[in-house]
Amino acid sequence: MDKNISAVIAMITPGIINLLMEKRGFNLTEASKTLYNSELYKVLEDEETKVWRLGYPLLYDLLEEELTTGQITFPEEQI
Repeated sequence: MDKNISAVIAMITPGIINLLMEKRGFNLTEASKTLYNSELYKVLEDEETKVWRLGYPLLYDLLEEELTTGQITFPEEQI
């Protein structure tokens, strides 16, 4: 993975983790494991998808969709 993408992901993930803790009542470990084991995170790490451009609030919504339905519906311009 490109260093720049790694840096962007490192800036985005705390926001998603904080939202998981706030909205789902997860502790830090639960929230981190949930994010890092998700399909969303795998897509986020693939720099070709450019999903990181969506920002953490929308990424959190996509993660919620994955956790609730098992699927992710990306916006049209993505993937």
